Amino acid sequence: MEKSDRPTFASLIPSLKYADSKGFLLIAGPCVVEGREMVLDIAGQLDALCSRYGIPLLFKASYRKANRSRLDSFTGIGDEAALGILEEVRLRYHLPVITDVHTPDEALRASGSVDVLQIPAFLSRQTDLLVACAQTGRTVSIKKGQFLSPGSMKFAVEKIRESGNEKVMITERGTTFGYQDLVVDFRGIPQMQALGVPVILDVTHSLQQPNQPDGISGGNPELIETMARAGIAAGADGIFLETHPDPSLAKSDGANMLPLELLESLLVKLVRIRQVVTEL
Repeated sequence: MEKSDRPTFASLIPSLKYADSKGFLLIAGPCVVEGREMVLDIAGQLDALCSRYGIPLLFKASYRKANRSRLDSFTGIGDEAALGILEEVRLRYHLPVITDVHTPDEALRASGSVDVLQIPAFLSRQTDLLVACAQTGRTVSIKKGQFLSPGSMKFAVEKIRESGNEKVMITERGTTFGYQDLVVDFRGIPQMQALGVPVILDVTHSLQQPNQPDGISGGNPELIETMARAGIAAGADGIFLETHPDPSLAKSDGANMLPLELLESLLVKLVRIRQVVTEL
């Protein structure tokens, strides 16, 4: 399906800045809400960067982390507090916000504080969750399960549409390769775009190394630029990446995050690649 036949980000996320540009969508932020000052600082820096280059930005942070290997892993600062911080990001910087939800009740609760609800990859076939997200009227971003083929995502998309919501997009985040690695099949980007939805490449989660002996996922952050450049060159509608001022101190997914100070140089390169791809 041609790009002109897919919904625009302006129609999916009305509050998105620079949505009418020909640039890629950037979904970025910390993995999880660790605290108010940290989240507001990252959001402010991302907003300034994206304004400088005219990049549409959807701010991302999970208000709760439900998929953790170990019981003692950090899961959040509390739902009410975290959702309140995400609302503050929306009001202070006029940015749309996306967050993960894991149950139908969470979908209803979070929908009042964010613009886009994200279905985690491991729940991408969970019918009751997909239907609940669709019924909130919010845009729904479905992460492709690591165990699913690109073509099989049509069923997840249909669940949203058949529940009365046409505002849906897919995020590719790699496919399980063995027990401790993921690979990205870039053929999946046009295959999923053919479903009539924008497709985002989740760069940082595609570089995870799950199932480590210590119960903490590893990663290959040195390949973030390579993966992001490949995604834009392959025609992805957007890039998803998690970033943090100091990934070594991040309370979740630090092993595959991009240091915030490196983001601008990456965005400059991606903007140039996008311009070339658009002109072809």
